[in-house]
Amino acid sequence: MLRRLHWLILRRLPGPFFAWLGILMFLLLMQFLIRWLPEIAGKGIPVLVILELIAYNLAYMVVLAVPMSVLLAALMAFGGLAESEYYTVIKSTGIAFEQIAWPALLASLVVGGGLLYFNTFMLPEANYRARQLWEDIRNKRPGFELQPGVFYDGVDDYSILVQERPSGTNRLLNVTIYDYTRGRDEQAVIKAERGRITSKASGARMTLTLFDGEMHRRLRPRGADADSRYEQLRFDRHVLHFDLSDAVFRRSESDETGRSTRTTPIFGLLQIEDSLQADIRARHQELETEVRSKLLPAQNYVDALPPDSSWLQSPDTRSGRHLLGLANLDRETAKTVLGTATSGARALQSTIDDTRRDTKWKAERLRSYRVEIHKKFSIAVACFIFMLIGAPLGLALRRGGLGTIGVIALGIFMFYWITLVQGEKLSERGRFPPWIGMWIANLVMSIGSVWLLLYIVLDLAATPPLRRRIWDWIFPRTD
Repeated sequence: MLRRLHWLILRRLPGPFFAWLGILMFLLLMQFLIRWLPEIAGKGIPVLVILELIAYNLAYMVVLAVPMSVLLAALMAFGGLAESEYYTVIKSTGIAFEQIAWPALLASLVVGGGLLYFNTFMLPEANYRARQLWEDIRNKRPGFELQPGVFYDGVDDYSILVQERPSGTNRLLNVTIYDYTRGRDEQAVIKAERGRITSKASGARMTLTLFDGEMHRRLRPRGADADSRYEQLRFDRHVLHFDLSDAVFRRSESDETGRSTRTTPIFGLLQIEDSLQADIRARHQELETEVRSKLLPAQNYVDALPPDSSWLQSPDTRSGRHLLGLANLDRETAKTVLGTATSGARALQSTIDDTRRDTKWKAERLRSYRVEIHKKFSIAVACFIFMLIGAPLGLALRRGGLGTIGVIALGIFMFYWITLVQGEKLSERGRFPPWIGMWIANLVMSIGSVWLLLYIVLDLAATPPLRRRIWDWIFPRTD
């Protein structure tokens, strides 16, 4: 019977898990498209590139959707057992809760292990390629599109106006072009009755051939002549070549973009963490060595003193008021000693300030990398914790419908995610150690899961409420 029960639970879990995973991924995808589609549209990006960008951005959606899907699947699977009174029958036979739930917990460990691998290896690479693709899209200009009656300024140093453009052809009618290649002072105005557009190199170069037109240009004064000159040229055929390489989508090389904390695999994060720690320790040791060498009596100070230096043993010197000892020196020697000591102190202060700024910057980077390392593991462990919460909570809800389950799961997950995000921000600002900021959400959820487990294992639903028992203990009945 117990084996059949285990099989029943394992058979109930995958359906809700994948169903909710698909629903959540669809909702997150719609949010992504609503937010970023206006930035992609109108740039002539190939459809395959857009699909590739969506696929890369689905990676971070998986990180959000998988833990919540585990929680919803646990609530529905164990809630179904309680609603059908199957759990009541099982409990009456003496089977404990842990005997029922361990296959589900094992399944959550498997899912968490898969999510851990995804977080540490696949997600950073997907984030890296998505960011690289985003930069390529942003660097691309809109395509060469001439609309009748609208100035087109997408070509450097040119402004083009076309009155008519027959659809389905590359012919242009009544073309006006403002040429600023020589600057605004010598701009040229080109007018033509008709023209033709041809493209080469997959749209990277555009040729505009004009027919039956004129070119007008005001020229600067030349020589002693203070009057400006005016140039007018009539042509039967005039050819202009435009460089539109920025309007053609170009994929950058894989090593052209540096990696950040969210685009570096786990081994790279650990290596950078060790390197930053070693750099901070080395800078501190260098500063300590330099401070010790400059604060100890230097030989050049001793050589600058006269042979009779009994002032060094005076009470004023031993009490720290060394400047009083300069009274026994002549003016030039005292000035030399003070100048040497002052320059050395200033150099030492500059070294201290530089070391503090450098180590502060490296410490901030070190916190960011540590936060990212702990975050990858804490989200994976959350799958197991959500199963610990969902299993007893599903049994406690008994007749909770789909709406109730959805609201409760959303509330739990929103609390978890807000706590995780706030812990990440506070840890990066140095308010908390990284491990506290990234594991505090799991700790709070674990405490809640322990209470739910006790509620189910001890069958607290069948006993008086806790407040009633405390009241009876404080004020016992006399009858």
